Amino acid sequence: MYHTIRVAAYEPDPLHGPWREKMRVLRLGEELHTELTRMHAEADNGSVHPDRLPVRRLNSLLQAMAPGVIATGRNAGADARLPWLYAREAVPPEVLLPVIGTWAAGMYREEDDTDGADLEERLRSDGPAAVQLPRWENESVDLAETVTSAGGTAEPAARLYSLLPECVAFRLAARTFRTGGATLHFRVESSGNGARLVSWPPQRYERRGQTWYYSACLNITVHTVPFAPRFRVHVSTQVRRWATRFDVRPHQLGGTTVLLDAPLPWPGGPDRGHRMMVNTLGYDRRLKELAWRRHSPAPLVPELDIVRSYPEPAELFTHPERWINGSGDVAAGIVYHPSIGPHKVGPGLMPQERADLDAWVEEGLCPMLTRVCDLTRVTRSNTPSLMPRSGAGRDPGFREAQLTLQRRAALARALNSRPLEIDLFWQSPETRAALLAELPKLIGFPPGERVGPAADDTWQWRSEGVEIRVRARRAGPLADALPVSRERRRPRAVRLAEAIEDRCRLVADRMTPCPDGVGVVIAEIAGKERFAAVPNSDPKHALRIAWARQGRPSQFVNLPDDTDGGLEHRARWTWLDAFRQLGAISPPAHRVGAGLPGDLQYAALWFVRHTRKGPTRCPVRRLVAVRVRPGDGPGAIEGWDAERAEWVPYPKLLLLLSRTEKPVTDAGEEADAGGPADSATGRGGLRPAARPGMRQHSQRETERQIRALLFQLRDRPTLLLADAGNLRQCWPGLRNGELHRDMLGFGAEPAQRHTLYGDDLRVVLVRDANAREEVAEWYAHDSKDKVGFAEGVWGTAEAESRVFASTASTPHTVVKLPRGLMKLAPTAQGRTAPGKTAWNPGQLEITVLGCLSEKVLADSGREGDVPDRPAEWATLTHQLRYHDDYPPLARPLPLHLARLAGQYVLPMAGTKEEKSTPSVS
Repeated sequence: MYHTIRVAAYEPDPLHGPWREKMRVLRLGEELHTELTRMHAEADNGSVHPDRLPVRRLNSLLQAMAPGVIATGRNAGADARLPWLYAREAVPPEVLLPVIGTWAAGMYREEDDTDGADLEERLRSDGPAAVQLPRWENESVDLAETVTSAGGTAEPAARLYSLLPECVAFRLAARTFRTGGATLHFRVESSGNGARLVSWPPQRYERRGQTWYYSACLNITVHTVPFAPRFRVHVSTQVRRWATRFDVRPHQLGGTTVLLDAPLPWPGGPDRGHRMMVNTLGYDRRLKELAWRRHSPAPLVPELDIVRSYPEPAELFTHPERWINGSGDVAAGIVYHPSIGPHKVGPGLMPQERADLDAWVEEGLCPMLTRVCDLTRVTRSNTPSLMPRSGAGRDPGFREAQLTLQRRAALARALNSRPLEIDLFWQSPETRAALLAELPKLIGFPPGERVGPAADDTWQWRSEGVEIRVRARRAGPLADALPVSRERRRPRAVRLAEAIEDRCRLVADRMTPCPDGVGVVIAEIAGKERFAAVPNSDPKHALRIAWARQGRPSQFVNLPDDTDGGLEHRARWTWLDAFRQLGAISPPAHRVGAGLPGDLQYAALWFVRHTRKGPTRCPVRRLVAVRVRPGDGPGAIEGWDAERAEWVPYPKLLLLLSRTEKPVTDAGEEADAGGPADSATGRGGLRPAARPGMRQHSQRETERQIRALLFQLRDRPTLLLADAGNLRQCWPGLRNGELHRDMLGFGAEPAQRHTLYGDDLRVVLVRDANAREEVAEWYAHDSKDKVGFAEGVWGTAEAESRVFASTASTPHTVVKLPRGLMKLAPTAQGRTAPGKTAWNPGQLEITVLGCLSEKVLADSGREGDVPDRPAEWATLTHQLRYHDDYPPLARPLPLHLARLAGQYVLPMAGTKEEKSTPSVS
């Protein structure tokens, strides 16, 4: 058993002091910014924000083509006074001016008759029409600059979120990594949240006469940890696979990343050959051809380098392997995605490889950054009261027999003496047979009895207070692709809503009411890849809306050809998910100890935020709240009905969420949910489509709902669970820099003691790595340098620590691999190692934000009560990730239920029919 885990995170070494680097800094300046803004407004007179320059492509071009440029500053396109370029040395005018001029000319269409193309000449000129290029400034930048919040959280200076990862990446790229006889060289790739290192040229894996390409990839990001005295640099590792064959046609390629490797067209600087250019390749439906998309700098490169040949989009798609091996001294790699077909190199790195890379990073960052301290176990109670698995001296069937009784009892409590009516819509006979066979196995019933006419295909079970009736029918046209109108003059959301309404009518014609029972639908549909060729044609969300209108939750299973895994296994999971939607699930009894209240209830909050790219193409913001009261019988799992201000059974919550009618637009409706303004620190500006007034109104309304919910939970001890990465979008007080121990803050009001919202309230925040690598990777190790994985709750030796790490056990379904396999440098005994999938479990960060500490009890006049131990509440949160029927969950069960309930938040745009028909409440 491992007793220590190591996280791949680094912090400024206090023994080293400031990390100062001499840099050259360039600002756009008022004159150049004004001229570029004029040109932008002239080139795009329909722009919503003509004063905000689209400098993303220019920045990418400069980072790739201008020697010595380290990073670009944020928001420089909107404010001429902010730093724009950071460089090791001033970029010569003969390099900088052609790049700016080429980019400025690229803002115009070819047919435009403008003076945009002569900007380079005016930048060089001294005449009356000349535009002055600002001067480079010398600046000593402290890469360890820190500001400590009022709550005790260390935060880096705002510019370090983008500048420090680039500096770290270049520092590491100057070194080689040697492993198992192989030597890897790394290139720098800029990303929106930090920087990456990609080994180049790629490794090769020969399999069945074909070559597959892959690289080691390191993601470098800057983050904060609640109440930590220093900020962190996270370095995560993965396998980057390259696409050299496509099983899709060009029009099915939505957008994939392409890294371009090309020499500089002029004498290089100190970072020559270390950077790769990031582009996006995808199908342009307006041009009806493959094209460079999303501010890709690739189309501008041939204007700067007329000597070399660069790949055209269609040629790159047709001959990807030729370009990954290089044509002349230009190479390009297409980043692989599962949607384009199979890849014989498996994802993930082996634990030993991750440890070796981690040690290499640690050596390269010394002495400026030092590794954060290892974490040790805080408890031996890793799991709740689970059924013991089969082993020596145990009957192999005993555990499953006990679980069937447990499931049947949970289902009986959820049904509360009402019959369960199940409509099964199938497409393949194999799926129908597997589902009908697996249902009685799960709840310990004998094979079903066929009732009614043979043509009805109806099956019935009745025993021990549970009555189930399954009516199996062919799905037919219900599972067909949605025929969405292609009339582009009308909004896409409206056209999609009309198609959904048509499918709802089709569903209504085939359903029979069940007024005295509980209903659920199981439907077999094709995988989403089958519908990728025609946007918005996947019927899944339309069917969910349609069956919810009929008062039935729905669970879907894919066709056998559209998914991996055995049919019996998928049938089992389909029924377990259906039971979950009926509320027939509860957390096992915890094994934390007697220090927790006996009548404790759990509450979980989840924030649903859809943009115009959401499932129904309608933006919406909706707070979902779930309450779990273990042992309370029927209704133990409930959800909050905000309209009626009452708790309702979980299945009813799902149906209510599906009736979200009026989309709520806000500042970020045009942007992705994970933008810079939603980061843990709130750093970064609003996106161009932002409307601060609407965002603030939405936040105030959500915070009002949360406070109202807390009032409804005051009747008994409550553990409030929230995912900080999710909820801080609507509750800014949960950003790390705003946190205070044992206090809750709402809006602009000062934070207050959390017990003012409930005498026995505890608040726990969880956070995973998410798309921004906010939680560091980890591995277990011992004194003999063995590495691997371990489950448990981990923390530091500090008695007052509030932040813990939760790591789960390896699911029993994961294939165990032999020790010593190496994917980056396969040995003779492990030639097939690159084809293996390496499972790398994530870490769940647990922050005990509010508990009954000694100070809280004293401030509340309860000095005689025993104070809480934060480690116990972290252990409870960890144990809530476990359930007998599931592998370890990514989040505690109440949060898991709240997040899945969010799948029913499916707002629809108004249609002509709705406008002419009065609504019925």
